[in-house]
Amino acid sequence: MDILNALLQGFATAITPANLVWCLVGCALGTAIGVLPGIGPAVAVAMLLPITAKVEVTASMIFFAGIYYGAMYGGSTTSILLNTPGETASMVTAMEGNKMAKSGRAGAALATAAIGSFVAGTIATVIVTLFAPYVAEFAVRLGPPEYFLLMVLAFTTVSAVLGKSPLRGMVSLFIGLAVGLVGLDQISGQSRYTLGVPELLDGIEIVLVAVGLFAVAEVMYAALYEGRGTETQNKLSKVYMTRRDWKRSIPAWLRGTAIGAPFGCIPAGGTEIPTFLSYAMEKRLAKGEDLAEFGRAGAIEGVAGPEASNNATVTTALIPLLTLGIPTSNTTAILLGAFQNYGIQPGPQLFTTSANLVWALIASLYIGNVMLLILNLPLVNLWVKLLKIPKPQLYAGILIFSTVGAYGMRQSAFDLVLLYAIGVAGVVMRRFDFPTAPVVVGMILGPLAEAQLRNAVSIGEGSAMVFLQRPMSVTMIGVILVVLVVPRLMAYRARRRLA
Repeated sequence: MDILNALLQGFATAITPANLVWCLVGCALGTAIGVLPGIGPAVAVAMLLPITAKVEVTASMIFFAGIYYGAMYGGSTTSILLNTPGETASMVTAMEGNKMAKSGRAGAALATAAIGSFVAGTIATVIVTLFAPYVAEFAVRLGPPEYFLLMVLAFTTVSAVLGKSPLRGMVSLFIGLAVGLVGLDQISGQSRYTLGVPELLDGIEIVLVAVGLFAVAEVMYAALYEGRGTETQNKLSKVYMTRRDWKRSIPAWLRGTAIGAPFGCIPAGGTEIPTFLSYAMEKRLAKGEDLAEFGRAGAIEGVAGPEASNNATVTTALIPLLTLGIPTSNTTAILLGAFQNYGIQPGPQLFTTSANLVWALIASLYIGNVMLLILNLPLVNLWVKLLKIPKPQLYAGILIFSTVGAYGMRQSAFDLVLLYAIGVAGVVMRRFDFPTAPVVVGMILGPLAEAQLRNAVSIGEGSAMVFLQRPMSVTMIGVILVVLVVPRLMAYRARRRLA
């Protein structure tokens, strides 16, 4: 009852006209930011921090929260329609969503993304409301060995599921791991693989790689290999979900939420791991005609599951931020700075010292999810009209947005050269059927995995036995072995039956 009373008081604060306006503006702005490639919520919140310095603290935090989860909604739009992820979390959505758009099902893809985001966001908000202190307490018990093995699980799953063969997936993953090592060593401070280029000392921006491999490579590939033949317009047969789409989407939404919600509570790479795990699960569970759609006509589960997963992760990431003061992503790190700007230190005492703020923020999550659904669903018909833009102008627009977004990150001409070099590499990979998504995963998680491995070995005083001395790490090893062995055993048995 105490939680219910506190939540009702939070709603009383959140539904004041001023706070509702801030929430609406944050959601709309977040959606727009998610649509634009190269501009993430972390950059937007950081830019707006000085502007909102004199805004009342509750309104300001509600505004930032709206930008935060609104960007997850918006990121799916260009991923589906243009194969241009606005956020790295939307990379998986682009894989199946864009194929759905090309086969005339853009409306269904956008609808399942919006509704799945609403379902996952609402369920995750309930989890934040009821279980914040308990979930955070469990997450604190995980140490470096568990985090490292969690990332190994992500590597294993991604390389095995994406691409036409595990070998191609593994090669792409190792390219990403190598790119992630460029820059300064985290411990010694020595430069690694910078080739004497000062601009590489800070490493290569993840967004730059994502936009280069997906957006720029998409345009270059179309120009080189699709030629100037008869102009074919992506057809649009309907802008709604059929009964079969609903039947396939609902279980995927729930599974995606179940995968994504726990990941928000732990600093294990943000939304990338759960979205890829969700995609892998949907592909494993698909059978018959549904399985045949993956990678070809586009499977709706491949959009519904990852979209639900990334929104659940984004929402539950507020648990460690509010209860422990631990940011689990770039954006939550900026939000932590926003709290400190107002002289508030998130942590175990926040629920008592700033109860009104916390519960108003949680209440605004419920309100924001409804606002985003209302904003996005009616716009489905508008968004799909982007498909009617002639391809030369459409591709030119993609290149302009990508170039401006890449330059805007650091105002560096070197980044533009790097962007188009990465685009050329993406074309080569696509030409020879090497998946590009594992490159980004390896780049994101490689440095994190390296840091956790070093910490784990330090804890074990140089002995690898530390991974076998903790129950959770042993469990993770078992899961990794199952992922590696079981599919191969099943394939072997299938070949035996055929023989």
